[in-house]
Amino acid sequence: MTVQQKDLPPATRGRFSSRLLSGGSEPDPRFTLANERTFLAWIRTALALLAGAIAVEAFTLELFVPEIRKTLSISLLALAMLISTSAGVRWLNVERALRHRTPLPLPALVPLLSMGGTLVTLVLIGFFIFRQA
Repeated sequence: MTVQQKDLPPATRGRFSSRLLSGGSEPDPRFTLANERTFLAWIRTALALLAGAIAVEAFTLELFVPEIRKTLSISLLALAMLISTSAGVRWLNVERALRHRTPLPLPALVPLLSMGGTLVTLVLIGFFIFRQA
């Protein structure tokens, strides 16, 4: 630590941040940054699903009947919305756990993404099976 760093007062957070994080002590910045990277990875996944929903709606006019196309697009959009919302809630819960030195919460995103992906895949499989008949 340099002389200048020792002379600085400890950093304080604003009222909003303090209320949102609900006390505790500052965790090691590496853990906070790792939590943020995980959040950003989930957001990238949500954006990919959003792009997939737009692609299904825009580029599969001749491939799918309107009902299937709309169902797939809405499913992907809903999944993207749920993942992005859950990612924010998870980031906050993990940050609070780090500050209070408690066990990390289990991710609700993993089963959510698995079930959503399975649902979309089943719709596609059903479409291709019935299309062949």
